[in-house]
Amino acid sequence: MGRLEEISTVAVTAQQMRQIEEEIFAQGMPVASLMEKAATTSARKIQDIYPVSTHPKVGFLIGCGHNGGDGLVIARELFLAGYHVSIYAPLADKSKDLTAHHLQYAKSLGLQFVNRMDELFPSHFLVDALFGFGLTRTIEGDLKQAIDTLNQQSLPVVSIDLPSGIHTDTGEVLGVAVKASHTLCLGLWKIGLFLPPAIEYTGQLHLIDIGIPSHLVEKLDATTPHIVTPSLVKASLPLPRNINTHKYKQGHLLLVCGSWQYAGAAVLAGYGVKASGVGMVTFVTPASVKPLILQHFPWALVIGCQETEEGTLKSLPSVQFNRYDAIAFGMGVSTSIPADTILPPLLNAQTPLLIDADGLNLMAQNPHYWQTIRQRQAPTILTPHDGEFKRLFPHLPLHHRLESLQQAASDTNTIILLKGAKPLISAQGLQQWLVKDTSPALARGGSGDVLSGLLGGLLAQKHPPSTHIPLLVASATWLHQQAALIASSLHTDMGVDPPSLCKYILRTIKKL
Repeated sequence: MGRLEEISTVAVTAQQMRQIEEEIFAQGMPVASLMEKAATTSARKIQDIYPVSTHPKVGFLIGCGHNGGDGLVIARELFLAGYHVSIYAPLADKSKDLTAHHLQYAKSLGLQFVNRMDELFPSHFLVDALFGFGLTRTIEGDLKQAIDTLNQQSLPVVSIDLPSGIHTDTGEVLGVAVKASHTLCLGLWKIGLFLPPAIEYTGQLHLIDIGIPSHLVEKLDATTPHIVTPSLVKASLPLPRNINTHKYKQGHLLLVCGSWQYAGAAVLAGYGVKASGVGMVTFVTPASVKPLILQHFPWALVIGCQETEEGTLKSLPSVQFNRYDAIAFGMGVSTSIPADTILPPLLNAQTPLLIDADGLNLMAQNPHYWQTIRQRQAPTILTPHDGEFKRLFPHLPLHHRLESLQQAASDTNTIILLKGAKPLISAQGLQQWLVKDTSPALARGGSGDVLSGLLGGLLAQKHPPSTHIPLLVASATWLHQQAALIASSLHTDMGVDPPSLCKYILRTIKKL
């Protein structure tokens, strides 16, 4: 793992970042030197994004703290590189000492300072260095008006560390926030960048290496969310295979899914299973859906079960559920199935169990089954989107996304994948994972069914005893998102349909 990937694996709170900086300073690093390192590295990145040959005019919005100091050093470096620089510093008279020194030096070099925000708008792009990771108060008055004015322009904006107005820990908008085209996050990822509503403000994210020692990253406690990286995904996959193997050694997944109304969900889950490489899959589905499954997956085993008048499962087959390596349940089963007949055999199976879609809605309607889930020894994975999470855990507010997810996982003895624009994975014991690079192309019906099939297939395959199941869940989610990114780059976000994800999942795996 290279250094950039190493520092890319965690996302910190403002307090954690503050403690890391204090430790760096205590060990002898001057504050001014760290600012110089952060800003000069950021300036080089900005030159890559907006070269002086095409974007020679740049405007700066400068604050009074060290984020403003970073911005002034960047302004100086771009000025020396040939850019025409204009600076609006509405809080100049409140500047911290180091920032004030950089203000003085910038003026001595002849950088242009303006008195109004709109005087920056002849620029080709803007740099937002108003507030950094320390902001907790609501932005009001003239500063709010300045940011509102900035957001009304069509100019690209580069924010330093975070878009000004975003809360570092929660991603909340503190009154108003800059809508950035790019965010250059300094040192380590900040948690708020990956949480709504901040994800609508960050633009493209870039991590700037400011030289934080590796041992300080390694000292972060186990509750610190980790970012899923390609090397972590590669290490979690059941590859390479032993040459002396056969289908049953590659895992057997039981897929309980489908109904007459939602037969397509079973098919789409099957596409996900196909991409997982699992050795065997058995579908349990209403008898009327069986021909459709076999039409798409003639290599699968399909058990057609008794069904209700509505075409939903009436009962489960008499099979030994423990003999399967994993069970995935819920995709398209409908909430009208008899919960007291269907749920107990699945929840009591001593094998990894994934519950998705209508399976989650059944749990919300029958909360007395949580006690059974809490007592399970094998892993239980829940995969709700926001609406399903609210139905499952109405007492846990999603505006405190990380804390509520941790609480839900701990209370239920489960691993929870909270789906959305930036998926989060949490497990009992406070382990959490973030998937950073995501695609809106997945905002189509059936995408989640593909993910559940993929994840179920990966869970069923043989893994070493040391396999970290939450990371496996995160890896499947990462593969799903990367496949969508590849597909959308070829077909646009509008042209990515769930069935086509299968081939792009395999293409993603091949690239690892």
